[in-house]
Amino acid sequence: MGGRYELKYYINTSDYAQLRARLRTVAKLDEHAGADGGYMIRSLYFDNYMDKAVVEKLSGLSRREKFRLRYYDGDTSLIRLERKSKANRLCYKESVEITAEQCVSLLAGRYDVLKDPDKPLLMEFYTKIHYQNLRPRSIVDYRREAYVYRAGNVRVTFDSDIRTSNSVAGFLTSALPTIPAASSIVMEIKYDGFIPDIIRDIAHIRWCNETEFSKYVVARLV
Repeated sequence: MGGRYELKYYINTSDYAQLRARLRTVAKLDEHAGADGGYMIRSLYFDNYMDKAVVEKLSGLSRREKFRLRYYDGDTSLIRLERKSKANRLCYKESVEITAEQCVSLLAGRYDVLKDPDKPLLMEFYTKIHYQNLRPRSIVDYRREAYVYRAGNVRVTFDSDIRTSNSVAGFLTSALPTIPAASSIVMEIKYDGFIPDIIRDIAHIRWCNETEFSKYVVARLV
């Protein structure tokens, strides 16, 4: 998959209400949206004991990556291992499905469950678990509302109620206690080569207001 650009902005609840109202006139809600227009995301991030992913992010390295497990709306029948990487301003994401049983084994430290020659991303993760000493470090929960606009392959998301837990063994547990990690709403705009003027005007994009917000880093700093 080719790289995409990502812009992130902090917004308040008033801005959010206005922006979503405008977006709904030109863009479509994400196909996974629930009755309230959003859905819940739970991610489990991996890092080493030197906090490699945190340090790379805070240092502003132009090339960096992180691995995470993710599922949606409490449905553990579909879990993905994802590698998210960045090269200069371009972001890349690769993913592969794993089963809940594989996830349980992984959380228990039985990493051989990842050894599948037919799934290169699992094999890469297995290798990096060993030579980078990656381990599950932090769970991040949040609500996402997403809108898609075909021209430019634009996706605008609003992430709110961002919460975290260090009890990584409870990743598959719906009743896992979490604590607030951030109070702001984060708007993200993802696109391929350009942002159509109609989206730019609706979102009131100002480059100087862009943030380098990372849910994982915020969760680790709580």
